[in-house]
Amino acid sequence: MNNFSELHLDALTEVFSIGAGRAALSLSEIVGDEVRISVPSVQIINSEDINSTTLSLNCGRFGAVSQHFSGPLNAEAVLLFTEEQALKIVSDMMGSQMSTDELAEFEHEAMCELGNIILNACLSAMADILNFTLESSLPNYTVASADEILHRLKKNTDQSYILILHIDLAIEKRHTAGNLVFLLSSASLTNLIIHIDQFLGSIHE
Repeated sequence: MNNFSELHLDALTEVFSIGAGRAALSLSEIVGDEVRISVPSVQIINSEDINSTTLSLNCGRFGAVSQHFSGPLNAEAVLLFTEEQALKIVSDMMGSQMSTDELAEFEHEAMCELGNIILNACLSAMADILNFTLESSLPNYTVASADEILHRLKKNTDQSYILILHIDLAIEKRHTAGNLVFLLSSASLTNLIIHIDQFLGSIHE
């Protein structure tokens, strides 16, 4: 797969873990409590191989925050949680006891803010460490079924690869598992490999 090795995945896991730490600090300031975000694993697959099992998508509905990044990497990034988890995250962010209907009113704004923080922290960490610049669009939040999510991820035929970050978000004692997905073209994946190789070469000089 474009010479993408376990060493590249290990490097990306470390890079994204740094980004997750930055995001956790930013979210801690918002919620006024300890937030922990970890990246247990990173994997890359061909886009045609994506399925519900890969992303732990069940038959429910999912909240998806999407954002486009451009530069050496032209990527569509999508942060995924179940809608139930998304509402719990909104509740934790709001720091108040609200009904489900009341939380739903703030869901779009709060999830866009959450996604913006996590996506930009992860991408900025990668850009800083691998020494390149990225521009980003505004985040967009939608709620969709598992089938709709999979169709959306597969329909971008020019983006042949999918980079998946499995993440764990903990606000106070509540743990939430989600996925951060990057849709990459062959050219973007090649550029990513080049930058990782340059970084790995620099630390071994």
